[in-house]
Amino acid sequence: MSETNDRKRLMELLRRESVRFGDFVLASGQNSNVYIDARLTTCRAEAMPLIGNAFLDKMDECGWRPEAVGGLTMGADPVAMAIARESLERSRAINAFVVRKESKKHGLRRFIEGLEMKEGVKVVVIDDVCSTGESTVTAITRAREAGMIVLGALCLVDREMGARQNIEGALGCAFDSIFTLSELQGVGSSTGTGLPLGTSESTR
Repeated sequence: MSETNDRKRLMELLRRESVRFGDFVLASGQNSNVYIDARLTTCRAEAMPLIGNAFLDKMDECGWRPEAVGGLTMGADPVAMAIARESLERSRAINAFVVRKESKKHGLRRFIEGLEMKEGVKVVVIDDVCSTGESTVTAITRAREAGMIVLGALCLVDREMGARQNIEGALGCAFDSIFTLSELQGVGSSTGTGLPLGTSESTR
């Protein structure tokens, strides 16, 4: 199936499974009439190859050749696994890692799991949904503190609420997305609006 059709299928899945309309308060404290529960899409078996390939294609487009991908748990986790799995189909073997919100209180007590830490590992920091980009900023900071070289940051949906400015402006890290909220709102607006899933977007 063509890249264009795969992208369209992924957009339709997000629109149907993850986008809801109503009155919501985001974790940033801002009000929104759109709620995106991306994990209802990213955890679906049918979406995983579409997500993995969309991220691999976008990283190629950006000129990023990472050794690993990951971001702040939990939103980034299924995306990272999808990318890692699909990378094998391209004979690239990009590994996945997880960035903890808090370091472990025992053992190695580190923030990053899934990779044997060594200086200079090239990574792309990922996320499912970015609004202000706070969680992505945290993941980039943790990755850099661990000695990783962050090639860029990439999310599935950019809510266009300042993430790009905060990531590129404050951290000097390139940022891109697979979709923007504007794109999702512009597709199938007459169907699939569904019912609100909640009153807060807890992970962003």
